[in-house]
Amino acid sequence: VDLVGRSVDVGQRELRLSYQEFELLAEFIRHLGIPLSREFLIARVWGNQDLISSRTVDVHVRWLRQKIEDDPANPRQIVTIRGVGYRFNPG
Repeated sequence: VDLVGRSVDVGQRELRLSYQEFELLAEFIRHLGIPLSREFLIARVWGNQDLISSRTVDVHVRWLRQKIEDDPANPRQIVTIRGVGYRFNPG
């Protein structure tokens, strides 16, 4: 992940991420191994907008998992922490 150049490579291929997907991944990278609440992610990625729900975070995490996880149905990098939010485990 190149935070300055805003690019993400997985193996030999560069991923195409939406603005929000990249910002979400950047927050996970900045806070490796630390559980992040949906509210924290909304504030950091969407700017604490009142119209953004926790479900929006869930959908974007699902899309991001589909792009970076080997098996999105059984994620190992972006892990759900029940009652809290998500944690990124580098792999």
